Amino acid sequence: MNKNYLLNNSQIADFIIKGYLIVKPTFNPGFHQSVLSKLEGLNITPDNNPGNEILAKVPELQEVWDHPEVKGILASLVGNDFAMLPHRHCHLNVPGIRSQVWHQDGINFRHNTIRKLLGMYYPQTVTKNMGPTALVPGTHFRNAPSDRMASYGNFRYQVLATVEAGSILITHYDIWHAATANTSDKNRYMLKFLFDRKSDPIDPSWD
Repeated sequence: MNKNYLLNNSQIADFIIKGYLIVKPTFNPGFHQSVLSKLEGLNITPDNNPGNEILAKVPELQEVWDHPEVKGILASLVGNDFAMLPHRHCHLNVPGIRSQVWHQDGINFRHNTIRKLLGMYYPQTVTKNMGPTALVPGTHFRNAPSDRMASYGNFRYQVLATVEAGSILITHYDIWHAATANTSDKNRYMLKFLFDRKSDPIDPSWD
């Protein structure tokens, strides 16, 4: 593990409080466009989605998670022996799609250590009208059934992942999030991967 890419105390504290961070590691020119072109070539629709097979269909995605900066962040948060879980998904927001309701992907057990992370990779620039991912900082400490969350609208301190191509949104698994409405004429792709802690920490895995 390259220690130059580990998070520091302040960054770890910030993640514990807010439950997310956004990073844009450096890749070779054209890498993200190549990934995007491959995704477009799959003709993904709600009824035709490779689901867990997206990595096999677009093996370049492994390079995203093998990037030293990304691995340093993941190791800092969930330990040096973290694992990529077999579940992953290509989330496609097509023009005209409505917003999702707020939801948590799992049941909040309020761990005193970070156990699981969501990694969301955006191969294209995402503007406000393209249906960016929305999240509410700090909500990984609140457990609420999705049917009760469905009546909520916008929150004052919500964050929209309006990001440049190649950006990665890393969040606590339990954070409240939702895809917003796509009012543009462009598809918005987001590749979601899951990462899990394999062992309890003995010493800090960050800087």
